[in-house]
Amino acid sequence: HPIVKTLKPQSYFPTYNDAYRALLKYNENPYDLSDNLTLAELYDKWYSEYCASKKKSYSTQKSISSVWKYCSAFYDFPAREIRSRHIRKFIDEASLKVNKQVKPATPYIKTRLKSLFNMMLDFAVEYEIIERNYSRTIQLNSEIYQQLEDEHRYHIPFTDREINALWNNLGKIPYINVILIQCYSGWRPSELGLIKLENVDLKNDTIMGGMKTEAGKNRIVPIHPKIRPLVEELYNEANALGSEYLINCTDGLYYRSGYFLTYGRYKIRFLKVIKELKLNPNHLPHDCRKHFITTAKRFNVDEYAIKYIVGHVISDITERVYTKRETAWLKKEIKKITK
Repeated sequence: HPIVKTLKPQSYFPTYNDAYRALLKYNENPYDLSDNLTLAELYDKWYSEYCASKKKSYSTQKSISSVWKYCSAFYDFPAREIRSRHIRKFIDEASLKVNKQVKPATPYIKTRLKSLFNMMLDFAVEYEIIERNYSRTIQLNSEIYQQLEDEHRYHIPFTDREINALWNNLGKIPYINVILIQCYSGWRPSELGLIKLENVDLKNDTIMGGMKTEAGKNRIVPIHPKIRPLVEELYNEANALGSEYLINCTDGLYYRSGYFLTYGRYKIRFLKVIKELKLNPNHLPHDCRKHFITTAKRFNVDEYAIKYIVGHVISDITERVYTKRETAWLKKEIKKITK
């Protein structure tokens, strides 16, 4: 009697033609059918070899794994199927969920992810898991590099004359209100568009938001009395639009892609205001944050209050660990700014 071993199918297809096409594709580039790696599994293989062969320090390993967490939504994607469009999507939509809050990847994290994909897919090509490293065929969005460049440029605070010009033209030129809000609260430009309506507390005059660092994310920022009417106006406008975000693009330029205020959209409008009011042409959106910090120091706002509000790391252990600061104290400090 012949001994018959039942074949175990590796894949199933709805029709004969689908199965035949898959077989032809396999014969063009044979691979181990039992090793159909996901992105997460590919990362684990690359990470183990990379860290071992390069003798990377613990801090470097921790940094790499922290960056990779931003792609957790795509861990199950089949490594063999990855193409340029997928990598771009993974980087563009990279985010991290912290305490039920979704934290989008910063421009810096996105550049780190691009480098990680470069190295990881080089590894995959070497071990014949994929035929080509598609990560090396794409360039990141120019807006990402633009924002990185702006962040590291020397920033210029506004002069009293420039601030007066902004107030005097409020309502005449769109988005002056957003610039003033940033000047009196210290938000990063990329944080402005991410402020959710649900985190704006007009009853207690506070806004919760922020990103980038542990100290910066989900921080409480008091609403300065001078900008409270501006915040309330945007709040009502967002409600009328049905938007979940406080600040929206409502000038008709981007209706097709939604009202969402990205860094690039804000920069275009910011520079338009600077040009129309003939302010210092070297101003960039990050200058509003610089202006807030400079003005707060000028009016003797407590150094720790400034750091809490703008989301800077506090190195003093007594202050950071053993001192509890109330929101009322932050409100009292920010009200010291009278111009």
